[in-house]
Amino acid sequence: MSRYRVLSALLIAVMLGACVTPMGGRSQNSSSLVSFLYPDGHLPPATGAVPELHLPLRVGLAFLPSAQSEAAGLDEAHKAQLLERIRQRFVGRPFVSDITVIPDYYLASRGGYPGLEALKRLYSFDVLALVSYDQVTNVDANRGSLTYLTIVGAFIVDGNNYDTATLVDLAVVDPATRSLILRAGGTDSRHSSATLVKVGESVRKDAAASFDAATDRMIANFDGALTAFEQPVHDGKAQVRVVDNRAGGGGALNAVSFVAFGALGALAVGMRRRQARARQPSA
Repeated sequence: MSRYRVLSALLIAVMLGACVTPMGGRSQNSSSLVSFLYPDGHLPPATGAVPELHLPLRVGLAFLPSAQSEAAGLDEAHKAQLLERIRQRFVGRPFVSDITVIPDYYLASRGGYPGLEALKRLYSFDVLALVSYDQVTNVDANRGSLTYLTIVGAFIVDGNNYDTATLVDLAVVDPATRSLILRAGGTDSRHSSATLVKVGESVRKDAAASFDAATDRMIANFDGALTAFEQPVHDGKAQVRVVDNRAGGGGALNAVSFVAFGALGALAVGMRRRQARARQPSA
């Protein structure tokens, strides 16, 4: 009887070992701006058309759909949170009237600029802000994972190392002239380790945190790109034409007014920050 028990125990050990053998690998999930705008793979020749921005702008905001399966740490709820974070950062700008979040499934069947033009008519926006991403995760089994299989068990020794690198990019395009107006990106990378039985959960948590950090950096970089964009407009060298459609502001918007808009936006942000600090209880 004891002989059968020993054989059964050995069989179970072999089966468990087969189930939790350390595995390494590389996974990547991305949504490409170029592939979305030019699905046929051919970039059109430059037309020289100058985008015309009618202030205040109505902006559409959306994640580009991914060709792969859903990225780890980026489900639909997380996408909505990130888009709302971007919206809240820029919707208060004086030259923006509204930012409308558009579900990415509307873009899944509307690839390329012709699809964006149809979407523009549907949502009545002026320009579209497209969020794309690229995330790569590498998982490597190390000696710790072998050690835990033979000595201490699954929940003690960190058995897998993994690296997560994320890029989040925001590009503002004008469907009418098929022009890229402005873009900025943010990156994040991190290195962690986990037991083999917990590596899947740990990778998902790190992937989600990496998307958050990369988005925050992208927002800060885009804010800087907007500020830098004011100087070419002021010098008349920007590849855009700005028109003020507000009450009493017909015609082309002069450079001084555009820079003033930027200064007002920066002043409003500064005032909100000072008010928030003033409301914080003193230590």
